[in-house]
Amino acid sequence: MITGRFAPSPTGELHLGNLRTALAAWMSAKRDGDGGRFLVRFEDLDRVTSSRDLAAAQLRDLAAIGIVPDEEPVFQSDRFALYDAAIDSLSARGLTYPCFCTRREIREAAAAPHGAMGAYPGTCRALSESERAARAAERPGALRLDAAAAGFAVAVEFDDVLHGRVSGTVDDVVLRRNDGVPSYNVAVVVDDAAQGVTEVVRGDDLLPVTATQIALQRLLGLLTPAYMHVPLVLGDDGERLAKRHGAVTMSDLAATGVGPDEVRARLLSEMEAWFPYGKS
Repeated sequence: MITGRFAPSPTGELHLGNLRTALAAWMSAKRDGDGGRFLVRFEDLDRVTSSRDLAAAQLRDLAAIGIVPDEEPVFQSDRFALYDAAIDSLSARGLTYPCFCTRREIREAAAAPHGAMGAYPGTCRALSESERAARAAERPGALRLDAAAAGFAVAVEFDDVLHGRVSGTVDDVVLRRNDGVPSYNVAVVVDDAAQGVTEVVRGDDLLPVTATQIALQRLLGLLTPAYMHVPLVLGDDGERLAKRHGAVTMSDLAATGVGPDEVRARLLSEMEAWFPYGKS
């Protein structure tokens, strides 16, 4: 049985891009009839910007276009103990190291002539114990995966339903932020495994991080789901859809006289060019 999921962050209203991804994930999970299982999980690790009221509003918007989860949604903010246990297991095996870099320092190092585009440049990986102690006295550190020590010095390959065979490097990704909050990359792989997710349908902006997430799955002894990274919805300027593009949410569209049925029809029409499993 297929188990799919949609995992939004409850920090605002869902826009058309979110809704189209949710519709693709729901249709894919249900493509073999009523046996498919579809879940909603709220990625509310940042409890400052997230809201349970917004989560409820997102569920109402999903229901308005015919998407209802088969189980009660879960919230990542309730599941920190699971993520911490996974992180601690990696640390116990010597596969992590503290990182004291600021975002600015990371950007500057990555922009150097031989910096890897988008990847952490490894600044703190080889610090001595005394250097780490000195840095820790200045500011708290985050915790990163040591990809090389974990055996991922070479690229990880995987199959994507829309993109075919993909090869990606494994980054020294943050596992726990310097405020003690587990990172998205840990939470998503732990939750997908704990919930029995067999396929992940999400935006193709997350395609580059998938190799790192697969590496974490392997290190933690978790199964790897099938992946389908779908095109993002873009505004008229070619940029990723956002509030600045005008009427992009269900409430925006309702104010212009566009109802849920028309929204769903529009989303389905846009999916015809790439969705591989027909209409539902």
